[in-house]
Amino acid sequence: MTATDPGDALAAALAELDLTYESPRPGAYLVKLPGEHKLVTMVWLIASTHSLHVEAFFCRQPDENHAEFYRFLLERGARMYGVHFALDPVGDVYITGRLPLAAISPEEVDRLLGCVLSYSDESFDQALMLGFAAAIKKEYAWRLKRGESLANLQAFGRLTGGNGDPPAPRLAEPDPKPTT
Repeated sequence: MTATDPGDALAAALAELDLTYESPRPGAYLVKLPGEHKLVTMVWLIASTHSLHVEAFFCRQPDENHAEFYRFLLERGARMYGVHFALDPVGDVYITGRLPLAAISPEEVDRLLGCVLSYSDESFDQALMLGFAAAIKKEYAWRLKRGESLANLQAFGRLTGGNGDPPAPRLAEPDPKPTT
């Protein structure tokens, strides 16, 4: 490898940004980005001979409401920088892009990863509500029945009728007044 090797340049950019990553093969880096709505977005950065490939899993194919789900993603795609929503052969959704090797600099890699994280995190809850409403309602009911935590379902209160918090315990009924 030479000093101008795209993989070396990408490794140097990631190191300068002080990001944690894995590199299973030369030129390929898997970066873990923590989020708020989508708790983790794993992003592949792959430097090839001619371009920088970016890919992050967003969510599996929707169970329902396909037209609105895809419309939501396509509308966001018009405002995205460097990447877009895409489908794999089974219909799972990814955020992906292909950029020129000139995009391999600490500033541009930082911008690109920030964009991927923003698009993933900011779109996640709404995409799930559109494509997985029945599953969310079923999960909420199951957890409620079993007394399980509802904390990570708070964002879906419009679907579940709750705010994610367990219902308040019922107070014991007061003893009726004795009759005299």
